[in-house]
Amino acid sequence: MDAMASETTSHTEVPGEAHGGGTLPQLDSSTYPSQLLWLVITFGALYLLLSKVLLPKIANAIEVRQSRIAADLAQAEQLNDDARKASEAYDAALAHARTKANSIAQENRAQVLSELDAEQAKVDADLAARLAKAEKQIASTREKAMGEVEGIASQLVEDVVSELTGSKPSSTAIKSAISAAGR
Repeated sequence: MDAMASETTSHTEVPGEAHGGGTLPQLDSSTYPSQLLWLVITFGALYLLLSKVLLPKIANAIEVRQSRIAADLAQAEQLNDDARKASEAYDAALAHARTKANSIAQENRAQVLSELDAEQAKVDADLAARLAKAEKQIASTREKAMGEVEGIASQLVEDVVSELTGSKPSSTAIKSAISAAGR
């Protein structure tokens, strides 16, 4: 068992101690020049990668984005101007249409009023003619009735006097009595 024990102890060495001390290799000052070389190579490659590949792509993307934003803003401004012009044109057309509609309404109103006045004058003239004809007819009827009233009154007076007195009065006496009563 002693042979086994010596074997196990021979495999339990610390790896760093075989190379000259118990320190980490990156902290060993003898490896600083190679570490600095790899540091310069790594940062140089990283710098070249960033400056030649990645940064131009990023700058190009930013430039494209800014130009797209500027174009979109210009287009929005143009559309806003177009919309404002269209709104002004619409308002002007609407005002013109209202003015025209008011003008047409005034013309129609004036035409209807003139037609109404003409019709009213025609009706008034017709009524005046009918009224004059009716007045003439009434006057004629009145004259006729007045002429007949005298005859009827004469006949009535004659009948009443003859019934009361039994004698027939003369026509001149009847006419003078009627004339005296009419005054």
